[in-house]
Amino acid sequence: MTLLTGRTALITGAGGGLGRGIALRFAEEGAAVALHCRTAVEAARAVAADIVAAGGRAVVLQADLRAEEECRLLVREAAEWAGGGGGGRLTSLVNNAGVQPVQPLPGMTAADWREVVDTNLTSVFACTQAAAEVMRGQRGGTITHIASVEAATPGEGHAHYAASKAAVVLHARAAAREYGPHGIRVNSVSPGLIERDGLAEAWPEGVRRWREAVAVGRLGRPEDVGDACVFLASPLSSWITGHDLVVDGGVSARPAW
Repeated sequence: MTLLTGRTALITGAGGGLGRGIALRFAEEGAAVALHCRTAVEAARAVAADIVAAGGRAVVLQADLRAEEECRLLVREAAEWAGGGGGGRLTSLVNNAGVQPVQPLPGMTAADWREVVDTNLTSVFACTQAAAEVMRGQRGGTITHIASVEAATPGEGHAHYAASKAAVVLHARAAAREYGPHGIRVNSVSPGLIERDGLAEAWPEGVRRWREAVAVGRLGRPEDVGDACVFLASPLSSWITGHDLVVDGGVSARPAW
Protein backbone atom coordinates (compact mmCIF):
# COMPACT_ATOMS: atom_id res chain seq x y z
CA MET A 1 0.00 0.00 0.00
CA THR A 2 1.19 3.50 -0.83
CA LEU A 3 0.04 6.71 0.81
CA LEU A 4 -2.63 7.67 -1.74
CA THR A 5 -3.89 4.34 -3.07
CA GLY A 6 -7.52 4.54 -4.16
CA ARG A 7 -7.57 8.33 -4.30
CA THR A 8 -7.90 10.83 -7.13
CA ALA A 9 -6.13 14.19 -7.32
CA LEU A 10 -6.58 17.19 -9.61
CA ILE A 11 -3.31 19.06 -10.22
CA THR A 12 -3.61 22.44 -11.95
CA GLY A 13 -0.78 23.68 -14.13
CA ALA A 14 0.45 20.10 -14.57
CA GLY A 15 2.15 20.79 -17.89
CA GLY A 16 4.96 22.81 -16.26
CA GLY A 17 8.01 21.53 -14.43
CA LEU A 18 6.67 21.99 -10.91
CA GLY A 19 3.22 20.64 -11.79
CA ARG A 20 4.82 17.64 -13.48
CA GLY A 21 6.83 16.86 -10.35
CA ILE A 22 3.76 17.09 -8.14
CA ALA A 23 1.66 14.94 -10.47
CA LEU A 24 4.30 12.23 -10.73
CA ARG A 25 4.70 12.02 -6.96
CA PHE A 26 0.92 11.66 -6.50
CA ALA A 27 0.89 8.89 -9.10
CA GLU A 28 3.86 7.15 -7.49
CA GLU A 29 1.94 7.09 -4.22
CA GLY A 30 -1.01 5.37 -5.90
CA ALA A 31 -3.35 8.24 -6.78
CA ALA A 32 -5.18 8.56 -10.07
CA VAL A 33 -4.29 12.01 -11.42
CA ALA A 34 -6.29 14.54 -13.43
CA LEU A 35 -3.76 16.83 -15.10
CA HIS A 36 -4.92 20.36 -15.88
CA CYS A 37 -3.27 22.57 -18.48
CA ARG A 38 -4.16 25.73 -20.37
CA THR A 39 -1.76 25.81 -23.33
CA ALA A 40 0.85 23.15 -22.47
CA VAL A 41 -1.32 20.33 -23.77
CA GLU A 42 1.47 18.22 -25.25
CA ALA A 43 3.55 18.55 -22.09
CA ALA A 44 0.60 17.45 -19.95
CA ARG A 45 -0.04 14.52 -22.27
CA ALA A 46 3.58 13.49 -21.88
CA VAL A 47 3.18 13.48 -18.10
CA ALA A 48 0.00 11.42 -18.42
CA ALA A 49 1.79 8.96 -20.70
CA ASP A 50 4.59 8.55 -18.13
CA ILE A 51 2.03 7.85 -15.41
CA VAL A 52 0.14 5.31 -17.51
CA ALA A 53 3.39 3.63 -18.61
CA ALA A 54 4.25 3.16 -14.94
CA GLY A 55 0.90 1.46 -14.32
CA GLY A 56 -1.04 4.47 -13.06
CA ARG A 57 -4.17 6.29 -14.20
CA ALA A 58 -4.23 9.80 -15.63
CA VAL A 59 -6.32 12.12 -17.76
CA VAL A 60 -5.56 15.55 -19.29
CA LEU A 61 -8.14 18.34 -18.88
CA GLN A 62 -7.79 21.76 -20.51
CA ALA A 63 -9.14 25.02 -19.06
CA ASP A 64 -8.35 28.73 -18.79
CA LEU A 65 -8.43 29.29 -15.04
CA ARG A 66 -8.66 33.06 -15.45
CA ALA A 67 -12.36 32.40 -16.16
CA GLU A 68 -14.42 31.43 -13.12
CA GLU A 69 -16.77 29.14 -15.03
CA GLU A 70 -13.86 27.24 -16.55
CA CYS A 71 -12.51 26.62 -13.04
CA ARG A 72 -15.83 25.14 -12.00
CA LEU A 73 -16.13 23.09 -15.19
CA LEU A 74 -12.62 21.72 -14.68
CA VAL A 75 -13.47 20.49 -11.19
CA ARG A 76 -16.71 18.94 -12.43
CA GLU A 77 -14.88 17.10 -15.21
CA ALA A 78 -12.24 15.81 -12.78
CA ALA A 79 -14.91 14.62 -10.36
CA GLU A 80 -16.86 12.90 -13.14
CA TRP A 81 -13.68 11.17 -14.33
CA ALA A 82 -12.93 10.06 -10.77
CA GLY A 83 -16.43 8.68 -10.33
CA GLY A 84 -16.28 6.98 -13.70
CA GLY A 85 -13.21 4.90 -12.93
CA GLY A 86 -10.42 7.36 -12.16
CA GLY A 87 -10.38 6.53 -8.48
CA GLY A 88 -13.95 6.63 -7.20
CA ARG A 89 -14.10 10.22 -5.97
CA LEU A 90 -12.12 13.45 -6.15
CA THR A 91 -10.14 13.47 -2.91
CA SER A 92 -7.43 16.08 -3.49
CA LEU A 93 -6.91 19.36 -5.32
CA VAL A 94 -3.50 21.00 -5.74
CA ASN A 95 -3.79 24.61 -6.90
CA ASN A 96 -0.46 24.89 -8.67
CA ALA A 97 -1.23 26.91 -11.82
CA GLY A 98 0.29 30.38 -11.81
CA VAL A 99 2.40 33.00 -13.58
CA GLN A 100 5.49 34.86 -12.40
CA PRO A 101 6.26 37.82 -14.66
CA VAL A 102 8.98 40.29 -13.74
CA GLN A 103 7.75 43.88 -13.93
CA PRO A 104 8.75 46.95 -11.92
CA LEU A 105 5.96 48.40 -9.79
CA PRO A 106 6.35 51.92 -11.25
CA GLY A 107 4.57 51.78 -14.56
CA MET A 108 2.61 48.62 -13.78
CA THR A 109 -0.98 48.97 -14.98
CA ALA A 110 -4.14 47.70 -13.34
CA ALA A 111 -4.48 45.28 -16.25
CA ASP A 112 -0.99 43.92 -15.54
CA TRP A 113 -1.93 43.51 -11.89
CA ARG A 114 -5.22 41.76 -12.67
CA GLU A 115 -3.57 39.32 -15.07
CA VAL A 116 -1.37 37.98 -12.26
CA VAL A 117 -3.98 38.18 -9.50
CA ASP A 118 -6.67 36.48 -11.60
CA THR A 119 -4.31 33.67 -12.58
CA ASN A 120 -2.62 33.14 -9.23
CA LEU A 121 -5.35 34.00 -6.73
CA THR A 122 -8.85 34.21 -8.20
CA SER A 123 -8.40 30.80 -9.83
CA VAL A 124 -7.46 29.38 -6.42
CA PHE A 125 -10.65 30.83 -4.93
CA ALA A 126 -12.87 29.43 -7.70
CA CYS A 127 -11.25 25.99 -7.93
CA THR A 128 -11.24 25.61 -4.15
CA GLN A 129 -14.89 26.58 -3.84
CA ALA A 130 -15.89 24.14 -6.59
CA ALA A 131 -13.78 21.29 -5.19
CA ALA A 132 -15.07 21.86 -1.67
CA GLU A 133 -18.65 21.53 -2.90
CA VAL A 134 -17.75 18.13 -4.36
CA MET A 135 -15.83 17.05 -1.26
CA ARG A 136 -18.61 18.08 1.12
CA GLY A 137 -20.81 15.45 -0.49
CA GLN A 138 -18.16 12.79 0.03
CA ARG A 139 -16.17 12.02 3.16
CA GLY A 140 -14.04 15.15 3.00
CA GLY A 141 -10.83 15.79 1.09
CA THR A 142 -7.69 17.90 0.94
CA ILE A 143 -6.83 21.10 -0.89
CA THR A 144 -3.29 22.42 -1.19
CA HIS A 145 -2.31 25.80 -2.61
CA ILE A 146 1.15 26.37 -4.07
CA ALA A 147 2.26 29.71 -2.68
CA SER A 148 5.88 30.94 -2.50
CA VAL A 149 8.53 32.17 -0.09
CA GLU A 150 7.86 35.50 -1.81
CA ALA A 151 4.61 35.64 0.16
CA ALA A 152 6.82 36.77 3.04
CA THR A 153 9.89 38.18 1.25
CA PRO A 154 9.08 39.70 -2.17
CA GLY A 155 11.64 39.90 -4.92
CA GLU A 156 12.23 43.02 -6.98
CA GLY A 157 9.81 43.32 -9.88
CA HIS A 158 7.42 40.85 -8.24
CA ALA A 159 4.97 43.12 -6.40
CA HIS A 160 1.93 41.60 -8.11
CA TYR A 161 3.26 38.05 -7.79
CA ALA A 162 4.25 38.38 -4.13
CA ALA A 163 0.93 40.00 -3.21
CA SER A 164 -1.00 37.22 -4.94
CA LYS A 165 0.99 34.52 -3.15
CA ALA A 166 0.60 36.20 0.24
CA ALA A 167 -3.14 36.21 -0.37
CA VAL A 168 -3.02 32.53 -1.34
CA VAL A 169 -1.51 31.68 2.05
CA LEU A 170 -4.22 33.61 3.90
CA HIS A 171 -6.94 32.13 1.69
CA ALA A 172 -5.80 28.64 2.73
CA ARG A 173 -6.05 29.59 6.40
CA ALA A 174 -9.49 31.10 5.98
CA ALA A 175 -10.72 28.15 3.94
CA ALA A 176 -9.33 25.71 6.51
CA ARG A 177 -11.55 27.25 9.17
CA GLU A 178 -14.70 27.34 7.08
CA TYR A 179 -14.36 23.95 5.41
CA GLY A 180 -12.89 22.09 8.38
CA PRO A 181 -16.31 21.07 9.79
CA HIS A 182 -16.96 19.27 6.49
CA GLY A 183 -13.82 17.15 6.75
CA ILE A 184 -11.86 19.25 4.25
CA ARG A 185 -8.31 20.23 5.11
CA VAL A 186 -6.73 23.22 3.34
CA ASN A 187 -3.03 24.05 3.48
CA SER A 188 -0.40 25.84 1.42
CA VAL A 189 3.14 25.00 0.35
CA SER A 190 5.66 27.82 -0.14
CA PRO A 191 8.58 26.72 -2.32
CA GLY A 192 11.87 28.48 -2.65
CA LEU A 193 13.84 28.51 -5.90
CA ILE A 194 13.16 25.33 -7.88
CA GLU A 195 15.60 24.03 -10.49
CA ARG A 196 14.46 24.05 -14.12
CA ASP A 197 16.10 23.78 -17.52
CA GLY A 198 17.92 26.96 -18.49
CA LEU A 199 17.53 28.64 -15.10
CA ALA A 200 21.26 28.98 -14.39
CA GLU A 201 21.84 30.52 -17.82
CA ALA A 202 18.86 32.90 -17.61
CA TRP A 203 19.52 34.08 -14.04
CA PRO A 204 23.14 33.26 -13.10
CA GLU A 205 23.48 35.90 -10.38
CA GLY A 206 20.24 34.88 -8.70
CA VAL A 207 21.13 31.20 -8.77
CA ARG A 208 24.54 32.00 -7.29
CA ARG A 209 22.97 33.97 -4.43
CA TRP A 210 20.50 31.18 -3.70
CA ARG A 211 23.23 28.56 -3.61
CA GLU A 212 25.15 30.70 -1.14
CA ALA A 213 22.08 31.21 1.06
CA VAL A 214 20.52 27.75 1.07
CA ALA A 215 21.32 25.61 4.11
CA VAL A 216 21.28 22.24 2.31
CA GLY A 217 23.58 23.31 -0.52
CA ARG A 218 21.32 22.94 -3.56
CA LEU A 219 18.28 24.38 -5.30
CA GLY A 220 14.93 22.71 -4.89
CA ARG A 221 13.61 20.02 -7.20
CA PRO A 222 9.99 19.63 -8.34
CA GLU A 223 9.76 16.37 -6.42
CA ASP A 224 10.67 18.19 -3.19
CA VAL A 225 7.47 20.20 -3.56
CA GLY A 226 5.63 17.08 -4.69
CA ASP A 227 6.66 15.29 -1.49
CA ALA A 228 5.23 18.13 0.60
CA CYS A 229 1.96 18.03 -1.33
CA VAL A 230 1.69 14.24 -0.99
CA PHE A 231 2.24 14.55 2.75
CA LEU A 232 -0.51 17.16 3.09
CA ALA A 233 -2.90 15.02 1.03
CA SER A 234 -2.16 11.84 2.96
CA PRO A 235 -3.40 10.44 6.29
CA LEU A 236 -0.01 11.37 7.79
CA SER A 237 -1.24 14.99 8.02
CA SER A 238 -4.78 14.25 9.23
CA TRP A 239 -4.52 16.86 12.02
CA ILE A 240 -2.83 19.55 9.94
CA THR A 241 -4.89 22.30 8.31
CA GLY A 242 -4.47 26.03 7.81
CA HIS A 243 -0.70 25.57 7.71
CA ASP A 244 1.88 27.01 5.30
CA LEU A 245 4.66 24.46 4.74
CA VAL A 246 7.84 26.25 3.61
CA VAL A 247 9.99 24.12 1.28
CA ASP A 248 13.09 26.22 0.63
CA GLY A 249 16.12 24.26 1.77
CA GLY A 250 16.51 26.54 4.77
CA VAL A 251 16.90 29.87 2.94
CA SER A 252 14.32 31.53 5.19
CA ALA A 253 16.34 30.49 8.25
CA ARG A 254 19.30 32.63 7.16
CA PRO A 255 19.89 35.67 9.42
CA ALA A 256 19.01 39.02 7.91
CA TRP A 257 21.86 40.81 9.72
